[in-house]
Amino acid sequence: MVSTVRPYICNFLGTVYKNSSRETLTGILKQNGLEKQCLTNAREKWLPQETAETSRQYQMALAQSDLTLCPVGVNTECYRIYEACAYGSVPVVEDVLTPGACANGRSSPLRLLKDAGAPFIFLKDWKELPAILEKERVMTQTEKTERRMRLLEWYTGFRQQMKDKFTEVLEESFFKLS
Repeated sequence: MVSTVRPYICNFLGTVYKNSSRETLTGILKQNGLEKQCLTNAREKWLPQETAETSRQYQMALAQSDLTLCPVGVNTECYRIYEACAYGSVPVVEDVLTPGACANGRSSPLRLLKDAGAPFIFLKDWKELPAILEKERVMTQTEKTERRMRLLEWYTGFRQQMKDKFTEVLEESFFKLS
């Protein structure tokens, strides 16, 4: 699926909270007539248990889209970013800090991804999205395929780095020789 033409430029399937950037995002998609080019399915209430059907729809959205829109929710970082990587769908990540424990004077919770050179598209405001999607429209299929390959290779390496770091911390914490 790395080299196939994907029918959608982008996707966003998720809960849209009142007065949130997710609401802004869906408004921009509608306002700019991008709903046909981007696979969207917004709901107003978070559902704690996904069904096999909704899970399949979500996986298909990732596999059929060049980009996955990753607006902040309760937290800045979310599972959607990593799931998109696994499908070769480039995350478009809203690079803003949400309130909460991560904000205690520290840098962005996305710093780990940035430090690792994540080949994502980071934006501060969803108003930047139409220009990003315009660039997508003029990319060749070869360029998109090469970008997917780079993303998948990066993600494989990133997961290995995280596994190695986790193992190192465990070994130092539990098996450290005196």
